[in-house]
Amino acid sequence: MSAIPSPATPPAPAAATTLPEDSASPLASELAGPAAADAKRQAGRFRQLPALAGRSFLPIGFLARLPLAMLTVGAMTLATTASGSYALGGMAAGAVGIGAAAGAPAQGHLADRRGQRSVLLAAAVAHTAAIAGLLAAVALVPDLSGPWVAVVLATALLMGLTSPQVASLARVRWMALTRHRPAVRGTALSYESTVDELTFVLGPALVGLLAAFVAAWLPFVLAAVLTIVLVPAFAVHPTHRAVPPAAGSRRPVDVPGQGPDPARWWPAAVPVLGMVSMGMFFGAAQNGVSAFGGSIGAAETAGLLYALIGVSSAVTALSVAFWPARFALVPRWILCAAGMTGCTLLLLLPQTPAQMVAALLAAGLPVGPAMVTIYGVGGLVAPAHRLGTVMTLLASGVVLGAALGAALAGAAAQAAGHTGAFLVAAAAAAVMLLVSLFALPGVRRARALPPSA
Repeated sequence: MSAIPSPATPPAPAAATTLPEDSASPLASELAGPAAADAKRQAGRFRQLPALAGRSFLPIGFLARLPLAMLTVGAMTLATTASGSYALGGMAAGAVGIGAAAGAPAQGHLADRRGQRSVLLAAAVAHTAAIAGLLAAVALVPDLSGPWVAVVLATALLMGLTSPQVASLARVRWMALTRHRPAVRGTALSYESTVDELTFVLGPALVGLLAAFVAAWLPFVLAAVLTIVLVPAFAVHPTHRAVPPAAGSRRPVDVPGQGPDPARWWPAAVPVLGMVSMGMFFGAAQNGVSAFGGSIGAAETAGLLYALIGVSSAVTALSVAFWPARFALVPRWILCAAGMTGCTLLLLLPQTPAQMVAALLAAGLPVGPAMVTIYGVGGLVAPAHRLGTVMTLLASGVVLGAALGAALAGAAAQAAGHTGAFLVAAAAAAVMLLVSLFALPGVRRARALPPSA
């Protein structure tokens, strides 16, 4: 593990954290051929991540974020099973999402001000207690009706509100660790987006398996164990020292009574709007897949079909680490958003499950690179002392956008079937393309501001 600066000292210079790109000698690379040498260099990019952050950081960061991917579907399954009401299940899932969207920026702001460690430790305890509260509310009440419905929804909301923001704060740590190494930063963000995609495919699948073959409450017990064990492990991991709290460092803080400087903040609104559009795409696409499954008499396959977008998205997100550095962030965003718009229109064509499988795999291809790119833009334009706030706002944008997209696509699917829902998804991708056109001025302005901004 490389040396990580303590909160009381400025970050180490680039030379202190520079890693060799490849341990092979030039002669060996030449003898092996250009293609083999290039393959070694590419593989070496991902080998730098555990060398930079420590080997334990990657598995801890992966498993610690898994509960958040499990609990939305888990709340819906548990509430539906206990009450027999799909409506209550949907409301419970919605409460988790609303809570997570509201709690994420608050945690990011507190992490910026007080440091990640204390915020994550408190969130781990509160989140575990909220999970226990929901299980108790469902288990101890014989009939989920009347005022008890409000209790279940309140505990579901609290569960989302206290969800530890591991994924967003992990990105903040990577950005601090790779401050002087933009190529490695791209690799780290590529890895993070791939892990996010995998967790949001694995999490619901794990909930479905445990609920179907054991009990609906078991995913919550697993989520509680993962939270209380692995979130503290992530919180105290030495990488947290790379992100000193603004209140205890020389970073500028907002002057009380004057608020933040708009000139430093408005560029960050563009990637947040991009993530809202991304969330709208997710919500609408999921609704469209559900409507398509129902139209062919196989509604139970909707979850598996939707997971295909995540599979292809994860693969292409990983590929971003190998894209040339001269292919700048804003052109990447524009290209990926245009690709999403075009590929989503392909979802209007399938008439059979096999055709839909192919279309969904194609639709997922630009999604992963778009997410990596938008996070990269967000990290570039965010005020240095508010990076955690911006990263968590990006995550909240996806959640809020997904709720909006699902609502709009639900109405469209009711009127025009799955094609209506997929048209909403294509419109969300087109909005993301429009938003991307406003990113370049913000990026230029952020680069022109003083480094302390």
